[in-house]
Amino acid sequence: QVQLRESGGGLVQAGGSLRLSCATSERTFNKYGMGWFRPAPGKEGEFVTAIMWSAGTTYYAESVKGRFTLSRGNANTVYLQMNSLKPEDTAVYYCAATGIDYTYLRHSAGYRYWGQGTQVTVSA
Repeated sequence: QVQLRESGGGLVQAGGSLRLSCATSERTFNKYGMGWFRPAPGKEGEFVTAIMWSAGTTYYAESVKGRFTLSRGNANTVYLQMNSLKPEDTAVYYCAATGIDYTYLRHSAGYRYWGQGTQVTVSA
């Protein structure tokens, strides 16, 4: 069973930065994609960003484009650099992973493995 472990959340003032990381427990897990989601009012899980592992192609929600950057680290880690944070970015951020090819990475239903979440709080 693949497990995901997030870290890097915290409290920051508006305009500040945080970096989240997510590591899979299995280095040999054949990842198709990894993503980040956050709860939003009326939404099951708001898409934030995702990466197609093999190609390194990244996808972003319009609300974070230009402020957040997702990147691959070693074989089992991704990093989410969050800059110019706003109070509306406050949420628990969940990391997710899928090993199924051609998964639609912008929707939470496509992911099988999830982390426990890390809290990000942005004060005004």
